Amino acid sequence: MEKAFKLEFHNKKVGSLYLNNCGCSQTEPLHSFGPASKPHFLIHYVLSGKGTFKFRGKTYHLEKGYGFLINPDELAFYQADETDPWSYIWVGFGGSEAENHLKNMGLSGNHPIFSCPESAELYDIVKDMMEHNTVGTANELRRNGLLGVFLSIIAGSESVEVLENKDKGNAYIEKAIDFIQSNYYNPIKVTDVADYVCVNRSYLYTLFQNIVGMSPQQFLTTFRLTKAKELLESTDYSIESIALSCGYSDSQVFTKAFHQARGVTPSVYRKETRHESSEEQLLEVEKLISDLIK
Repeated sequence: MEKAFKLEFHNKKVGSLYLNNCGCSQTEPLHSFGPASKPHFLIHYVLSGKGTFKFRGKTYHLEKGYGFLINPDELAFYQADETDPWSYIWVGFGGSEAENHLKNMGLSGNHPIFSCPESAELYDIVKDMMEHNTVGTANELRRNGLLGVFLSIIAGSESVEVLENKDKGNAYIEKAIDFIQSNYYNPIKVTDVADYVCVNRSYLYTLFQNIVGMSPQQFLTTFRLTKAKELLESTDYSIESIALSCGYSDSQVFTKAFHQARGVTPSVYRKETRHESSEEQLLEVEKLISDLIK
């Protein structure tokens, strides 16, 4: 028989990250769960002993220091060892950013296993959650905040074993591109991108070349010039303002970069675009008149 202490929190289930339940358990030999599903994300972390986790057709044999993720509404099965049954803690959670956070940590249905040496710290966090179990804004904020800390400890562990090299590279690239798209209008450099992703510049360069087909600097420049092109076509902003809006502190540097990429200066590009647009509108009007008088 399982000796467990668990809590369910009946919150509004809205927000970017919130706790649904948590608990701890000392299982009996061969104690099992499932195959069954839960309506939220669920992370178990093994404090001692051993057991087996089955998910998406794969079997994982886990012991102290390892944990596993169960996705919402997916069948899972786990069972304690016959001679050395495990004890574990767990957190159930949801939120609009929950899946994204897990993805950035490298956890998913295809990579549900991780290892983390901070067992005492993770246990203390779950214990804190259970001690602040009453209704109220203060306790709800505390529990949700502790959930974030719980996930951050797993994410920050050097021994997380969740990603293959290719998946890890794709994750770095996705973060780098998100950073560029959110900050292109600032005077950022490739070193800023590398620092944000937490890799060195040479490794970031290699990833971009292998996955994107261009260097990080080329991607940053291309993205900025694409935004500049949109502003030249849709606004009457001065060239200086467009340069500043796209991360160039010097309009001459912007003009030179634009000319190298497009073959014309920003001013000429704007004139040609406006002229082509006017001609297209005139042709449409002429065609409309022609159709009406037929």
